[in-house]
Amino acid sequence: MSKLKIYLSIFAAVLILVSCKTTDTARQTTQTTQNPVVTSTNQQTEVFDPRRVTQAQYTTTKEEVQQFIDRLNQIIRTRNYTAWRDTLSQEYINEYSSAEKLKEISDEPLMKRQNIVLRNLNDYFTQVFVPSRNPDRIQINNVDIEFVTAAKVRAFIIRTSNTGENSREILYNLEKINNAWKIIN
Repeated sequence: MSKLKIYLSIFAAVLILVSCKTTDTARQTTQTTQNPVVTSTNQQTEVFDPRRVTQAQYTTTKEEVQQFIDRLNQIIRTRNYTAWRDTLSQEYINEYSSAEKLKEISDEPLMKRQNIVLRNLNDYFTQVFVPSRNPDRIQINNVDIEFVTAAKVRAFIIRTSNTGENSREILYNLEKINNAWKIIN
């Protein structure tokens, strides 16, 4: 039972790190849907309003994201570092390969208690990412998405507490890059 608590603690810590320390997803959701995102492409300003996403767009994107997460779960089950690395954006690789980020994660109290010191992205994958998102331990089949831009979404896992209350926790920030979903910061 104590191993389960350790893994759940690691999962919580990683969720916090991956979601850029988001603490109030409900407030963030409200802000996202009320404030259109302005993106610039080829010197044209394009305003993205998540409220304008069609049901077909939402359904298609949610299915794509669920397929991506299903494939990612298989990668996690098999601990396939090379395949996992292919699911990451270059920005994510750069950040989680940096000595500063690896030290920051290694300095977390839970990591210190377990004497885990991360030296590279592979260490992060095996020591943090895999234990925190093990699909055999955590049900990741109830995913919801929220559009940030036309090509970026937040994937949420829906959890139901013992009291029957649902909560949304950020599972991944994703971006469609070269027609493929990638994990971003």
